[in-house]
Amino acid sequence: MITENLPNSSHKIILLSTLILFLVPATVSGDCTCQDDQTEQHNKSEALKFKLAAIASVLGAGGIGVSLPLLGRRFHVFRPENDIFFMIKAFAAGVILATGFIHILPDAFRTLTSPCLGENPWGKFPFAGFVGMMAAIATLMVDTVATSFYKNMHFSKSKQVNVDEEAGDDEHAGHVHIHTHATHGHAHGAAAPSNEMSLSDLVRQRIISQVLELGIVVHSVIIGISLGASVSVDTIKPLLAALSFHQFFEGMGLGGCISQAEFKSLTTTIMMLFFSLTTPIGIGVGIGISSVYKENSPKALIVEGIFNSASSGILIYMALVDLLAADFMNPRMQSNVRLQLGAHISLLLGAGCMSFLAKWT
Repeated sequence: MITENLPNSSHKIILLSTLILFLVPATVSGDCTCQDDQTEQHNKSEALKFKLAAIASVLGAGGIGVSLPLLGRRFHVFRPENDIFFMIKAFAAGVILATGFIHILPDAFRTLTSPCLGENPWGKFPFAGFVGMMAAIATLMVDTVATSFYKNMHFSKSKQVNVDEEAGDDEHAGHVHIHTHATHGHAHGAAAPSNEMSLSDLVRQRIISQVLELGIVVHSVIIGISLGASVSVDTIKPLLAALSFHQFFEGMGLGGCISQAEFKSLTTTIMMLFFSLTTPIGIGVGIGISSVYKENSPKALIVEGIFNSASSGILIYMALVDLLAADFMNPRMQSNVRLQLGAHISLLLGAGCMSFLAKWT
């Protein structure tokens, strides 16, 4: 009986060995496609049509998204003093948080751990998480230093104005401790602290909006170049729709911060245009370099991975610290249960919508 089963066992072993010999090279080659696949024939002219459509769609979506919160200057419902504005900001913060955690950071890990890169050092250290952490710490430093610098600069000028005005005002010499000019006007001392606090908040909002735009723009350039350099219609089609929604929601978050910062009209317009045009310009650059750009080349992977890691760290910090923590710890929200509930629901909706888009990006 044993000798009769030997041929069958040997045949099985030979067959299994043959399958392993064929499957192992296939799995190894599937791990890293560093070389261009010559078997796939992409229709470049059709892909170019979708790229041009993507430029128009992303430009329009980003422009509308960043403009909506700024309508608060004309429409009462969008003004920062309304409860609805807290919920809009919570929704936008959820979008930005999901962008950092769900879209950018996983791409950074995938890129920097690609088999196309050497095992040493890229495979032995989590560079994506490290760069993201350092970017968040650097954002904290910039946030802190810039805020204190602008506050000290403004208040030192205010004190100098106070000394000059009080020295030249003989009629009110006996009332130096009663009246103050800290706000460049005649106001009682009790009003000065609230004005100083509003000034501090305004300076902080301006820094928040500028740093947030920097983080969004870095990611937008990279993703625009990736879409523009792609020659696969099947890749571009889902990205076109996903990126349009992506820009719209991110624009809402950034627009809310710009609205609260109360910039001058020229500065507001420049920031809106800078955000709206970044991704379309990235797509245009990608179209221009599509013939020479190699997505899986080591240099491209390292640059893309490091920039995505830094961008994710910036966006995660800004969403958690400067947007969510600042609003959810606001005394106005703490004393209003309905506003808390609405803001939490809006936060979950924003994060959920952006996470859902990750299926196509």
